[in-house]
Amino acid sequence: MKFYDIYDFEGVGYEKLFHHQDWRVAILNYIEELEVEHINYFEAHTLTDEVFVLLSGKCHMFFIEEKNQVIKDMSSISLEPNKVYRIPKGVYHAHTLSKEAKLLIVEEENTCYDNSPRIYLDEADRKLLMNKFKEMCREV
Repeated sequence: MKFYDIYDFEGVGYEKLFHHQDWRVAILNYIEELEVEHINYFEAHTLTDEVFVLLSGKCHMFFIEEKNQVIKDMSSISLEPNKVYRIPKGVYHAHTLSKEAKLLIVEEENTCYDNSPRIYLDEADRKLLMNKFKEMCREV
C-alpha cells in the first residue's frame, strides 16, 4: 500500500504538481517574464481565491484598485516565508520573484485565461509599478 506521494519542481516558471477534484497545487519558480520591468498586466480570478506561500527567495506582490479597467491606486507587499497569503477572487494582482524564489500556489483547478481578466499597464502605470518596486527594495 502506498501511503503518500511526493511532488517537486526545480525548473523555470509555473508547474502544476497535483490536482484533486476542484483544486490544484503548483510551484512557481523564478522566470524572467516576472521581473518587474517585464510585468505589463495585472490579473484577477473571477471564480476563485488564490493562495500563495513563499518557500524561499523573495516575492513582491502588487495590487490595484480599478474602475472600468482604469487603474485608480496601487499597493504592494513583500511576502514573508512560510506565511499563507490569500488573495480573494476579483482582486487584481501581479508579482515579481527573485532568482532563488520558490512560491507554492493553491487555486481552483479550472482557473484559466477565460476566468482571469487582465488589465494592461500604460506608461504611467508602469512608472507607478517601478516606483512601488523601488520603494519596496529600499525597505528591505
